[in-house]
Amino acid sequence: MPRPRTITDEQIVEAARRVFLEQGFSATTAEIARRAGVSEGTLFKRFATKEDLFEEAVGLRDYAAWRGELPGLVGEGDVRRNLERAALRFLEAAARIVPSLMLIFSRGHAPDHNPMLQRLGNPVRQDADALAAYLRAEVALGRVRPVDADVTALLLMGSLTHYVHRELMTPEAGREPLDAGRFVRGLLDVLWPGLEP
Repeated sequence: MPRPRTITDEQIVEAARRVFLEQGFSATTAEIARRAGVSEGTLFKRFATKEDLFEEAVGLRDYAAWRGELPGLVGEGDVRRNLERAALRFLEAAARIVPSLMLIFSRGHAPDHNPMLQRLGNPVRQDADALAAYLRAEVALGRVRPVDADVTALLLMGSLTHYVHRELMTPEAGREPLDAGRFVRGLLDVLWPGLEP
């Protein structure tokens, strides 16, 4: 009978998160294992690669949960409120993941030299595609005016990613941040008249 685990996966992930935040992706698995109180062998039994551990530690796997909610909103509730909720969920996810993305980008922006960028794919495109699919479905139901869903999704996602850049990645010292709820409501105040059936 195998011995029960004394160190949980969550404890290993937390140790990895601390080490990655301190040292970036160049942190060694030996250091992560030492901080977690396990051997490197144990580390690799639980996480096949350093990239798998990094992905788990920085929360990349949870990032796109807001996208998964969109199909269930089709035909349900108020479309404007659905868009506001999706935008706020995107911003919440972005707030959690921005420090991790900065770690990923610290390895360079060339996908052939940065395996985490290869793993990420193109999340901005995936976000816009998910939003466009939602809009197309609502257009088909007559709940949104016939619009170019791809352009509308890019417009919305572009505004949201600019907010993330301005408020989360490059905040200005001495300036009060713009509240995410205020931003999203104001954004939909501008966009909704062009979408309302």
